Amino acid sequence: QVQFVESGGGLVQPGKSLRLSCVVSRNIASIYTMAWYRQAPGKQRELVASITPSLRTNYADSVKGRFTISENNPKNMVYLQMNSLEPEDTAVYYCNTIGGFYSWGQGTQVTVSS
Repeated sequence: QVQFVESGGGLVQPGKSLRLSCVVSRNIASIYTMAWYRQAPGKQRELVASITPSLRTNYADSVKGRFTISENNPKNMVYLQMNSLEPEDTAVYYCNTIGGFYSWGQGTQVTVSS
């Protein structure tokens, strides 16, 4: 089984930045496409960004140009740099493989509010 521990969320004002981190219990990033998802209150979980083992990235239109996904394979870490945050980015953020193969972690809450 693989476990994910997300961190780095918080309360920030619009326009500010946050960097989310995800510790993965096994080195699967070299095998699977890793991804960040988010779930806002009353909404379904949505895919935000993904990164393939060859480091090709893809982003939801709503975050393109503002968010950057990266990974550090030797340390089993996946990151999400979030810039120019907007109130619409408020959600709980999760990491997992693309398709969500493994059990979800606790996530990390991001709240963007003035």
